[in-house]
Amino acid sequence: MANTALGTALRHWRDRVSPQAAGLSAGGRRRAAGLRREELAQLAGISADYVVRLEQGRATSPSAQVVEALARALRLTSDERTHLFRLAGLAPPGPGTVPRHITPGVHRMLDRLAGTPVAVFDAAWNQLLANPLHTALMGEWHGSDRNGVWRNFLNPNSRVRDTPESRAALQAALVADLRRTAGQYPDDPDLRSLIADLRRRSPRFAEMWESGAVGRHEAARKTIDHPDVGPLTLDCDVLSVAGSDLRMMVYTAEPGSEAADRLALLGVIGTQSLVGERP
Repeated sequence: MANTALGTALRHWRDRVSPQAAGLSAGGRRRAAGLRREELAQLAGISADYVVRLEQGRATSPSAQVVEALARALRLTSDERTHLFRLAGLAPPGPGTVPRHITPGVHRMLDRLAGTPVAVFDAAWNQLLANPLHTALMGEWHGSDRNGVWRNFLNPNSRVRDTPESRAALQAALVADLRRTAGQYPDDPDLRSLIADLRRRSPRFAEMWESGAVGRHEAARKTIDHPDVGPLTLDCDVLSVAGSDLRMMVYTAEPGSEAADRLALLGVIGTQSLVGERP
């Protein structure tokens, strides 16, 4: 049975989001001010054909992950996100699951920090959103590597220059933070699966997890070896978003430093490159 109500709502919400607001280039003549289907698909990480089938009511059972991604891409309010879940025939995530909704206010904050690398993570350290300068600085992650804990334990390819001591300290902070999250959101199946996979695949994570430490990962100073502009030593602060348990990771350079000059250069060459690759 066609789900016309879901398709109508998606088209309405897509029409009201401008490409500029979503961090995309407007590019050429457009029949409408809102997002094209291809652009929504890109932002949500799904195929354009699937967006077409959803809007035409031919795809009737999107997963919770797809619905969550569409809600973020469309910049829905909390009430609109709940409505989208129900239109898709799904129960909205309950209080025992990790919040993954990015509020319009957080979206606006990222828009106004265009000259600062910023990424938004949920309490399980899944990267939900990153502005173009953050992607230019740190690279673009896919699949399991979008989770910061997974990446730090299981992916050796990183632009961050580590010493054994700094890496051990970061890993310990992330494990303690993840344990706090697990205690706060005991009903989240994705979180339980993440922890089980990490314990199985990383002996170091398993050892740290058994220590029972609980804490928060809040700040660090990092040197990033960038392939185009060279090394940048930046302060990395983790800011908590009240009421949603999201974390905003913000990178800043000391004013007048060589790192500040290189970050400004990256803001020109890096983001131009990213925009040029988008459809």
